[in-house]
Amino acid sequence: MPSTIDKNTLSFLADLAQNNTREWFADNKPRYEKARKNYISFLDELLQEMQHFEPAARGQHGKETVFRIYRDVRFSSDKRPYKDHFGAYVAEGGRKSILPGYYLHLAGNNKSFLAGGLWYPPAPELKAVRQEIDYNLDAFKALVESEEFRKKFGGIEGEQLKTTPKGYDRDNPAIYYLRFKSWNAVMPLPDETVLRPDFLQVVLDGFQALKPLNDFLTQPIRDIGGEEG
Repeated sequence: MPSTIDKNTLSFLADLAQNNTREWFADNKPRYEKARKNYISFLDELLQEMQHFEPAARGQHGKETVFRIYRDVRFSSDKRPYKDHFGAYVAEGGRKSILPGYYLHLAGNNKSFLAGGLWYPPAPELKAVRQEIDYNLDAFKALVESEEFRKKFGGIEGEQLKTTPKGYDRDNPAIYYLRFKSWNAVMPLPDETVLRPDFLQVVLDGFQALKPLNDFLTQPIRDIGGEEG
């Protein structure tokens, strides 16, 4: 049988969101370790299956793709010590890669989601992607405005500039997409879906639907050597 997410994993994350203190976490460390193990086990099988359509998944293991649950509060006004979710990023080069990839966010209280695309790339890569969208607007729109894509993800999300990017006119046909600082597509995952026996297939289907977008966004970065960054 395929790996599944245990209801106790979601329960732990929901409880952590309500009790985000070092004392509570210490008292519930065994629950955390069991939940994390369940999540990583799920990721291991997910990565195995992703290899059928995404070469970046090859050679990666669940444990390597997971972000730490401990928050860096040094420069934040939010002093909660822990994230209230598990997150993992699959991309060529690992979870710290600047390349487009696939993200799985697991949280209680119906706050789970999967996502893909490009997250706040550095200036050279940002410029290259904007240029690619400008040059190939029809191809980009065919990806992100298709009925299937909108049904799954709604459309492209991300922070946008309030003005036009340097070098572009406000009447550019691509200006809506050129204003983005990152290009993301997000698919909500209610608890009911997360706990289904076929959740692994749900995530695989979502990630496979994201691959054309990731491929489009990856090419201009490769062209400038961004995969080395």
